[in-house]
Amino acid sequence: MEIFIQETIKKPGHTIRERARKMKDILGLDSEPVGVKFTTGTAAPENAENLGHHRYCQALMLARRGRKVFLNAEGLACPAAAAAFGFRPLPEPLKTGKGLVGFGIVSDPRVGQNMFAGMPKLEKGQIGGLYLFPLEQADVEPDIIVVEDEVEKLMWIALADLHRRNGSRVESSTAILQATCVDATVIPYLEQRLNLSYGCYGCRDATDILASETVLGFPASALADIVSHLEYLGQKAIATSRSKKAYKMISGGKK
Repeated sequence: MEIFIQETIKKPGHTIRERARKMKDILGLDSEPVGVKFTTGTAAPENAENLGHHRYCQALMLARRGRKVFLNAEGLACPAAAAAFGFRPLPEPLKTGKGLVGFGIVSDPRVGQNMFAGMPKLEKGQIGGLYLFPLEQADVEPDIIVVEDEVEKLMWIALADLHRRNGSRVESSTAILQATCVDATVIPYLEQRLNLSYGCYGCRDATDILASETVLGFPASALADIVSHLEYLGQKAIATSRSKKAYKMISGGKK
């Protein structure tokens, strides 16, 4: 039986946009936090570019740089991401792990096989498409928010989420594959929690993400609490940490 997510298309007003702006300003983000909406339909919204032959990480890159884009099963070029979103079965070379040997990622196909066997994924037919947009331009309620930027900036988001969860330690899950599609989107949706990734072979090859940057995702329902604590951190902790005062005391004032 195919399961479909009930799509809630409603105007979010300025609240989401304002929170996105606050997050950017407090952390000094170099690009846009991205809202990801799972749609039941396979057609692009009127205001979005319908992408063809793009990977999910590339769609995320475009949204991060200010564009509203849409991907469905036909337009999603990456077979691993297509399997993660329930669009298509995983191809045999990836399922057996031999594909990862061919890419030079693993030397033993059994390792690659295990990596894909443990891949969290949506059910077949669970969604029809993916609408990605800069959070500051939100015109619908996103399901997931994805942020790509320097590691130190993402650290503060993770700390704010830790505070939201009363100090419970942050847990992250990754196979160093599918960093944007599985780690930053599917896992946060299925488990309704923040997940931080190191990036992966695919997104580092296919997008403009820098070596110093990585990615995390969290449920949109957590945005208000995360931004609220970021505001608190911005009053003292972020500036103090970035000043490197303690380091300068032992380095003769050199940064």
